Amino acid sequence: MAKKEVLGLIKLQVPAGSANPSPPIGPALGQRGLNIMDFCKQFNDKTKKMEKGMPIPVVITAYSDRSFTFITRKPPNTYWIKKAINLKSGSKTPGTVVAGKITMKQLREIAKEKITDMNANDIDGAAQMLAGSARSMGLDVVE
Repeated sequence: MAKKEVLGLIKLQVPAGSANPSPPIGPALGQRGLNIMDFCKQFNDKTKKMEKGMPIPVVITAYSDRSFTFITRKPPNTYWIKKAINLKSGSKTPGTVVAGKITMKQLREIAKEKITDMNANDIDGAAQMLAGSARSMGLDVVE
């Protein structure tokens, strides 16, 4: 059997359990001629145990025979940081206006969850990366 030729990768962020054919999913998959409803069903089945509405990064590999595979990743760092301290949004002017505080202990807990998706060798390195994200959101990082 011949190898399927990869047409391209599609990177999207889709809310868990609520994929539907509306933008951005429909147009992105439709351009490549992929079955949109098939993706939506598979994605919703895979994410049904997750918190509904949680933003899930997904990488879809489109093949020349109009088939596809996809990989889901963990939600973005900013989602976990906002959830940890019950924050609606970060500071509009980071560095001048402080939106809240987060502890290194909280960041280490998030790092344990996210380390598989991060470019870090250990939990402390991942926590430092998360601290940088928190600071760019206008949060004070405290011990």
